[in-house]
Amino acid sequence: MKEQKLQIFLDIITNYFNQFGSEELVVDTPYLLENKQPKVHDYTGVIGISGAQKGVVYFSATRELLARILDNMGEPDKGEDNLVDLAGEVANTIAGNARNEFGASFHISVPLVFKGSPQSIILPKDERSFIIPVTWQGQVGEIVVCLQQ
Repeated sequence: MKEQKLQIFLDIITNYFNQFGSEELVVDTPYLLENKQPKVHDYTGVIGISGAQKGVVYFSATRELLARILDNMGEPDKGEDNLVDLAGEVANTIAGNARNEFGASFHISVPLVFKGSPQSIILPKDERSFIIPVTWQGQVGEIVVCLQQ
């Protein structure tokens, strides 16, 4: 994946957190991961990509990061259902905004959301994933982007 495509995802996640206006999102240096089992945090939303490009985009975050997002949304309920829904919503927002940039041939699935570490996340074997670590209000998450042409 080219740097300009990766920049699209960096801009999307930065804009997502900027809507809360409280503390700036810190984006650490993206790095490559050979497509082995990637690390996940407490909650993960996975979006499958098909069409002109194939692959996955996922957002994984700690419980604390998601709880802080809910606080900034004015949502007092930090229950399991809301945390799971929010992980899927953030992943869907990232992929949906990427679709706006990449065009109508960038097809996204509904989010697959899970808590904890799954048995596996299927990543395209012939590609590498870009990991984008983020920190907001002292809490961590990451976006994983793996797209093949």
